[in-house]
Amino acid sequence: MTRPRIAPYLTVTPAAAAIAFYTAAFGAKQRALMPSLDGLRIAHCELLINGGSVMLSDAFLELGQSRSPMPGEQVTMSVSVEYDEPKEVDDVCARASSLGAKIETQPTNTFWGTRYASIRDPFGHRWILNAPLEKKK
Repeated sequence: MTRPRIAPYLTVTPAAAAIAFYTAAFGAKQRALMPSLDGLRIAHCELLINGGSVMLSDAFLELGQSRSPMPGEQVTMSVSVEYDEPKEVDDVCARASSLGAKIETQPTNTFWGTRYASIRDPFGHRWILNAPLEKKK
């Protein structure tokens, strides 16, 4: 399997908890994991979610390159996940909510032809869930 040409890279602390959440909520499968030299944080993880890759690591503030979202902070990037069936949007949204995600937009049928929902995971990242209302031919 080759990696998609574009894949989001999230900074999330604690990364181990985020990996557990994404595995339970989205059915993520771990493709790679590299612990940091301090043995306390994760330097890199690649997860396969619905045919795509999401990469993540703990924040390394001492490197001054990135940080995790602050509680309640509006993030400037979202991860969009495309599903084949509208029921998948409902199921993932419900599962993520039961695991601590905040539903920002309840699953709804949109005028642009998709089943749509948006959630904010417990670590501050926004996820957009979409599925076509009509079967793909």
